Parts: sequence; C-alpha cells; structure tokens
Amino acid sequence: MATGRQKQTTAAARPTARRAMAGRLSWGLADQAVCSMTNFAVGIYVARSLGLSAFGVFSLAWVTYGVVLSVSRGLATDPLVVRFSGVSTESWRAAAARSSGTALGVGGAVGTVCLVVGLSVGGRVGPAFAALGVVLPGLLLQDAWRYSFFAAGTGRKAFANDLLGGVALVPALLVAARVGSVGAFVLAWGAAAAVAAAYGCLQSGIRPRPGGARAWLREQRDLGYRYLVENVGVSGASQLRAYGLGAIVGVSAVGVVRGAELLLGPFLAVLMGLSLVTVPEAARVLRQAPHRLGTFCLMLSGALAGAALLWGVALLLVPDRGGELVLGDVWGSASDLIVPAALGVAGSSLGIGAAAGLRALAAARRSLRAQLFASTCYVGGGLGGAALGGAVGSAWGVAAATIVSSAVWWLQLRSALRERHHSPIPEVRTS
Repeated sequence: MATGRQKQTTAAARPTARRAMAGRLSWGLADQAVCSMTNFAVGIYVARSLGLSAFGVFSLAWVTYGVVLSVSRGLATDPLVVRFSGVSTESWRAAAARSSGTALGVGGAVGTVCLVVGLSVGGRVGPAFAALGVVLPGLLLQDAWRYSFFAAGTGRKAFANDLLGGVALVPALLVAARVGSVGAFVLAWGAAAAVAAAYGCLQSGIRPRPGGARAWLREQRDLGYRYLVENVGVSGASQLRAYGLGAIVGVSAVGVVRGAELLLGPFLAVLMGLSLVTVPEAARVLRQAPHRLGTFCLMLSGALAGAALLWGVALLLVPDRGGELVLGDVWGSASDLIVPAALGVAGSSLGIGAAAGLRALAAARRSLRAQLFASTCYVGGGLGGAALGGAVGSAWGVAAATIVSSAVWWLQLRSALRERHHSPIPEVRTS
C-alpha cells in the first residue's frame, strides 16, 4: 500500500512540476523578448543615425563588451546558475551577493583599462572605447541580477528589470541622437543598464559584495576558470572575426555583418541569453529525472534550429523597401548575408541543447574542449571566407563552422552521459 501511495503521489506531482517548468520557461521567453527588442532597437537606431562606417565602430565596441561579459559570466554567474539553481533561499542570497560583487569587480577593473586605452587611442575608435569603460560596471551588474533571478526561479523579476532598462533606454537614445557621436550612444546604452542594475538591488534586497569576490573565485575555481576560457572562446572568436574582417575587407564590412546580425537580432538575442533559462532547467531535470536530460537537450536543440530556419525564410520575404526602412543604407549589403547568416544561427542552435546538458552535468572539461574547437572553427571559417569572398564569404564560412561544431558538442554530451551512468554522482555544492 505504501508503494501504491508513493506512485500516486509521484504521478500527481508530475503535472505540477511541468506547470512550474512551463512557468519558468515562459518568464524566460518573455525576458528574452524584451532583451531582443531592446538590442534590436539599439542597433537599428544607431545604424540609421550614424551610417555604415560609424556603425562599424559601434559594432567593435559592442563585440568588445561581449568579451568582457563572457569573462564576467564565466567567473561570476555561470557557477551560480549551475550550483545554486533551486537551492534554499539562504544559500542563494549568500551566493548572489558574492556573485554580483564579482561581476561588479570585473566591470570596474576592465572598465578602467578600456577608459585608459580609449583616451590614449583617440580618433574615431577611442571615444567609443572610453565610453564603454565608463558603463561596463553597470552593464555587468545588470546581467548578474538576471542570472541570479533565473537561478532562484523568479524569472518575473528579471523580466521587470529588463523592461525597466528598455524604458530608460528611450530618453537616453534621444539625447544621444542630439549629440550624434558613437561615444554618446555607448553612454546612453550603459546609462539605461545602470538604472536597471540599481533596481536589481532593490528587487533582490541584496547588496553586491565585491569584497567577497576572492572567496567566490576560490570556491568556484573548478568551474569558474574553465567557464571563463570557454566563454571568452565564444566572444573572443567573434571579436577576432570582427577585427580580422575589418583588416581584410574594411570597417564597413564589420557594419555589414552586424547589419545581418540585426536582421536575425531577436532570435540571436534569445540564443545569447538562453542559458538564463536552459541551464537552470537542465540542472533541475538532472536532479529530478536524470534519465530525461538527453531528451530535454535534443528537443531544445531541434526546436531552436527549426525556429532559426523559419526566421531566415521570413527575412527572405521582406521587400527591399521594408528593409531600407529598418536599416537604411545598411540593408543593401546586409540582405545578401541573410541565407548564410540564418544557416549559421541554425547550426549554432543545434549545439545549444548539448551545451546546456554539459553545463548541468558540471562537465566543464568536456564543454571547454567543445567550445575551443568551435571557436577555432568560427575564426578560421570567418576569416578564411573573408579572404576568399569578403563579407558574404565570411558568413558562409561561419555557417559551415557552426554545423561542424554542433556535432562535436553532441559527441561530448554523449560521452559525459555515459560517464555519469558508470560513475558515482558527484555531490553538488550549494553553500
């Protein structure tokens, strides 16, 4: 009888667990929709306001921010999501304080370097990087709150935070448009993030503890440093491709590639921030139903790849007049990259599920191997294609690289799952 009651209790709990997961995923999708719209609006507004060459300079600052963000996530927030998703409130609060303090410290340290370099370089690029140095602490702290909220299962707070940042961005961009410089737009973007970062402190009731960064890095070093290298491999590859493309073809080509990314912007933003939802959910699946982790990852990858292809088809149906209305002069060149860019995003999507599974398993060594391989392919394909066919050739090279890399991600996940079945389950640290 006791066994029967246990089975009934388990069966009754399954719909509740599914509804809870659906609720968390819904908040994650809503939050990513806000991020997508915000990033898309910033890119479009800057492209139309500054023109192709200045937009290329802004894009260089954007990809540089992506590298710094990857450093912050690898050291501060990725270990938080892996080890403190679904734990007690006390454990989460203590971890979130030190994690957000670490992110703030990274922003302050790297921001100082960017400020000094920007002021020293001067020219068109210097002011953009100096402005980036000023706003980095606020940008990284806001991102840290988003990760913290999703780790706690309170995605609605992340949604409210990003919504406030988007609202604050409107007047900031209007002021920047009056100034009319790349640096002004970078400052506007960062000022809106700073408002949201301050609001995150109120939402969580937690004050970031930069003084706890050293202890946090020491406790999470088995994951943090591998995730640091892995994340920098992603964003560093994008930066190397952007710089190399500018050197091989010209700065305008960077603007063309960024324009194509803007066309895929809403979907790309979902992919870039999807770990906010997928890694915590994969970690929960591993704790509650470990035999379903592979299926969860496979369904995730398939759905994302299909959605990426559908988005690419929709872009091909956009008339030139509509595209010019959105991107202005950038549309003519960017539209030639729609097919390879969409295939590249679909290729990346195929590996998203495997990457989430490896993070949930805390298989940092295997995910690092896969990411280093993927980054090498990305840079090689992007720059090799640029040398052969300019911006269009670079896009096709990246598309081929992402498809090959996704196969490696799945091979690593399969090996990690086999190891888990034949080895004792390591204890997950939550304090």
